Order: sequence, then structure tokens, then C-alpha cells
Amino acid sequence: MSHIAVERNRRRQMNEHLKVLRSLTPCFYIKRGDQASIIGGVIEFIKELHQVLQALESQKRRKSLSPSPGPSPRTLQPNFHQLDCSSIIGSNNSFKELGASCNSSVADVEVKICGSNVILKVISQRIPGQVARIITVLESLSFEVLHLNISSMEETVLYQFVVKIELGCQLSLEELAMEVQQSFCSEAITML
Repeated sequence: MSHIAVERNRRRQMNEHLKVLRSLTPCFYIKRGDQASIIGGVIEFIKELHQVLQALESQKRRKSLSPSPGPSPRTLQPNFHQLDCSSIIGSNNSFKELGASCNSSVADVEVKICGSNVILKVISQRIPGQVARIITVLESLSFEVLHLNISSMEETVLYQFVVKIELGCQLSLEELAMEVQQSFCSEAITML
């Protein structure tokens, strides 16, 4: 009998948690009322909130840096780091993935390996034609763009690319981050 009571208590707690999640999540994220739809909608909502937070943090960092019209190549300093995916994904698998970033007053560029693909995130002010320049850089470096997601808030934009590494690619993550950052430098030079 105690096993049945424990299961009823677990179900009651789960239903209470689902009600709270559903009440905190905008209705258009949740397609149906079943558990999987509620959890999936909450995950999508949290992902979008995370993107907005990244954009706001980047905008704050850029405002705190010097208001120069564009970075000079010598001010670009790549940062190399390891990302702990277990904290991002929320799983118990503790594995590390390599990543690199190259930040300037114009753009923040982050590159990381995800399986057999590369994830590229770029946060910058809205610059007409910049996404086309980034794609041109990627293709010239033997990367194939598989997916592109663009999120914007006011004048800040977040580009998230999933790219496939072509056979001819001999570039490191650090070099890729620098090359993408340089596409902003060339834009700053042409604007002067």
C-alpha cells in the first residue's frame, strides 16, 4: 500500500510543478496540455530568454568598451576556453567541449565544436549586409552553413550558425573566431 501512496504523491507533485511551469510560460510556447508539450514549451521559452540575456550582456559589454568606430586588428585578442556542457544541457554526462571567442567593441564572436559540426554565435549591433559577409567568410574557409537563426532586440542582433566542416578546412576554432571578427573590421573600414 505504501508504494501506491508514494506514486500518488509523486504524480501530485509532478502535476503541481507542471501547473507552475505552465503559468510562468507564455501560452504560445505550449501547443497542447500534455506533459511533453508543457516541458518542450518551457525549454523553448528558456532558450529564448537565454538568447535575450546574451544579447543584453553583450550590449552592456560593448557600451563599457571604448566607443571607437571599429576594432583595429591589433586590439582583437581571442579568448580560448573549455565549455562545460553538462551545466548547459542539464544532464549528468560530464564532458567538455572546446571553444574559442574573439570579442571587440563591435562584435562578440564565440565558436565551439558540437559533435561533427561547429556552432558559431555572433552578437553585434545591426549592420546591413553583415550576415552575408559572415556567410561569405564561412564558405571561403570551407564551411557549409547548415542552419542560421537570427534574433534581434532593438539595435542588437544575435546570429547563431550551425556549420559543417568541409574536408578542405584546416582552420582552428581560434582562427575561425578571428576571421569572423575580421569581417566586422572590413565593414568598419569601408564605413570610414
